[in-house]
Amino acid sequence: MKISIRLITLLTAVAFSSFLFPACSKNGGSTPAPPNPPGPKTFTNPVINGSDPWIIKKDSFYYYLQTAGNRIQVWKTKAVSKLRTAPATEIFRAPAGSANAENVWAPELHFLDGKWYVYYTAGAGPDSTQRTWVLENSNADPLAGTWTDKGRIFAAGADFWAIDGTVLEHNGNRYFLWSGRPNQSVQNQNIYIAKMTNATTLEAPAVMLTRPELSWELNGGPVNEAPQVIKNSNGKVFMVFSASGCWTDDYSLGMLALRDGGNPLLPADWTKIQSPVFIKNPANNAFGPGHNAFFKSPDGTEDWLIYHANSSTGLGCGVSRNVRIQPFTWNSDGTPNFSGPVKTGVSLNVPAGE
Repeated sequence: MKISIRLITLLTAVAFSSFLFPACSKNGGSTPAPPNPPGPKTFTNPVINGSDPWIIKKDSFYYYLQTAGNRIQVWKTKAVSKLRTAPATEIFRAPAGSANAENVWAPELHFLDGKWYVYYTAGAGPDSTQRTWVLENSNADPLAGTWTDKGRIFAAGADFWAIDGTVLEHNGNRYFLWSGRPNQSVQNQNIYIAKMTNATTLEAPAVMLTRPELSWELNGGPVNEAPQVIKNSNGKVFMVFSASGCWTDDYSLGMLALRDGGNPLLPADWTKIQSPVFIKNPANNAFGPGHNAFFKSPDGTEDWLIYHANSSTGLGCGVSRNVRIQPFTWNSDGTPNFSGPVKTGVSLNVPAGE
């Protein structure tokens, strides 16, 4: 193909002018350089107002629950650090006047045998009526389908005041743990365990695993409650619980460790750590930290603690409590290291993978 001398001269001139005078933007200036890559995403605590947090991840979503008083709500999100802006859906409210219509506390959502279950505490109004209850939903989405009230869940011989139910799955068996007060006239809350026949039925007998006996478990009254289960990478089982009265600034977390190869139904196979593993930090605006749960970061590489606390002293078990999250690590002996409550309002990196 022949190209004329005139065309070559024209093309050369255009290229030279583009070099001297770069393309201009619509505002008359030069095209801006691309922005620098964003830095780590951060958040600050607290992530939501409320108490008694529970969280579970299924597929790519986290489902969060907390005490709501007379109903059960579920928040759905892909980012726990943005929990405050996540939508909440009411899934259950008992009819007024029923035995489970009042003081609805500490609901937990579990996915067992292809169905969703919510274990929660409720009563008819007086504190003496508080018991543990269970709901069932066979829909793949816990925010859809029908929630069926399956009534109370308790072991024969242990039909007394009961709160804060949760589930331990270990070596092919399931166990239900809760806090109970066998003598309503005595403020003494112990933690019990019973083997589960199925998701809504417990076998007898119930076994007491731990009772408040150390000084840090006795502030404001002898209390062991809110049991939560966590396993390390080798499968060793730990049961973290809340100790002392939630109405005190000294509400804190204690821990039991199950002996390797041990039977969860044998108290002798559990060892209580003699000091609390998570306590108040007034300098960090954390009073009465407790009633925790655990979750993994979206990419599965980090372990996180979620718990409630008060931001000032003397606020007790009221509506002032708020929920915080923070990562934790593992000690060389395989035990969890929760450090202490981080300061509110301080920027933290979001869970890895958000």
